[in-house]
Amino acid sequence: MSEVAGLFGPGSVTWQLHADPVMWVAGVRALYLQALHPRAVRAVVQNSDFRKDPWGRLFRTADFVGVTTYGPRVEAERAGTRVRRIHAGLRAVDPDTGEKYRIDDPELLRWIHCAEVGSYLSVARQAGFPFTDALADRYVDEQRRSAELVGLAADDVPGSLADLDRYFDGIRPELAMSDEAQDVFDFLRRPPVPLLLVLGREVLWRQVAELAYAALPDWAKELYGTRGLPSVVARPGLKVLRRVVGAATPVIRAVYPSPHIRGAMDRLGPEAEPSPARLPKLGSGD
Repeated sequence: MSEVAGLFGPGSVTWQLHADPVMWVAGVRALYLQALHPRAVRAVVQNSDFRKDPWGRLFRTADFVGVTTYGPRVEAERAGTRVRRIHAGLRAVDPDTGEKYRIDDPELLRWIHCAEVGSYLSVARQAGFPFTDALADRYVDEQRRSAELVGLAADDVPGSLADLDRYFDGIRPELAMSDEAQDVFDFLRRPPVPLLLVLGREVLWRQVAELAYAALPDWAKELYGTRGLPSVVARPGLKVLRRVVGAATPVIRAVYPSPHIRGAMDRLGPEAEPSPARLPKLGSGD
C-alpha cells in the first residue's frame, strides 16, 4: 500500500467498513466483551481515567481507528508508536496474588485486538452490512496490520474468520465476571454527563448501549448475568439504526465531515469516499 493511501487504502474492506454508522455500536460491544478478561480489564481500570473522562477515552479510541484507517502511513505509524510507548511503561497488579504484570503482554493485546475485530464483524453483519464470508476473511486478514501497530506480530493474531472463531473458543475458559467488569458494565450503560445532558443520555446513549449488549454472543451475556435486551432484538434493532443513520450520513458529512475521511478524499480524490458499494469484488476462491 502506498504512503499516501495508508495502511489499507480505498480498495480494502477496512476502508469501507470503518465508516459505517454502526461502528459506534460495535465499539461499545467490544468494550463489553474486552471487560470479561479479568487481567485485561484490571489493566484498563488501574491505568485509566475513564470514570473522570469517559467521553475523552471513547473519542481518543475512535480517533486512533480513524487515523490508522484513513490517514497516510506515516501518521498511522506515528499513532502506533505513541500507543506502544504509553503501554510499555504501564503495569497492573493482580489483587489476589500481588503479581505485577505488563499491560502490553502479547496475550492481553491479542485479546483486545480479537474482541475489537470480532465486534466490528458481528455488529456489521447483524446490521445488514453486505459482508460475504470472503469479505469477512479479507477484513480479519487486513486487521493484522492494525495488530502490528500496537506491538503484535501479524502471525500472532487470527487471519481468517475461522481462525477468529477458534481463538474465541479457546479463550473462553479464561473469561469471567469480575468487579472491574461490573464497573465497565455500569459505566457503559450510564456514563457520567452534565445534568443538562442526562435526558439525552437516557434517550440516545442508552439505546446504543442496549443494542451493543444485545449483540454480544450468548456466552458473554451469561457471564454478565443475562441482563439487558435479549439477543433476538439485536439484528432488527441494528438494521433500523443503520438505515436511519445511514440516510442522514450525507447531511452529517456535509455539516460535520470526519477529518480523517475528509483528509483521505483530499489526498486521493472523491472516489475514495467510503461506501459499501465500493467493497472489493471477491470470488469464492479469494
